[in-house]
Amino acid sequence: MSHPPTLQAVIEFVEALTEDEQDTLFDLIHKRRIAKRRQEIAENAKTTMQAVSNGTAQRGTAIELMADIFGHDE
Repeated sequence: MSHPPTLQAVIEFVEALTEDEQDTLFDLIHKRRIAKRRQEIAENAKTTMQAVSNGTAQRGTAIELMADIFGHDE
């Protein structure tokens, strides 16, 4: 079973790339991180909409919701 490369090994590999290749890699990583975050947001929205549809969503002001989360009576 092979182990993933260390961060240092990845840095050395990236530094060996040309500037154009580094720019392309940076853009690719950036776009993939944006896409991953969008997917997470979509999944959270779907879960929230299901809770609203099922009647299990909590409602209230931000202060009320935080008090419920943290167990304070404010």
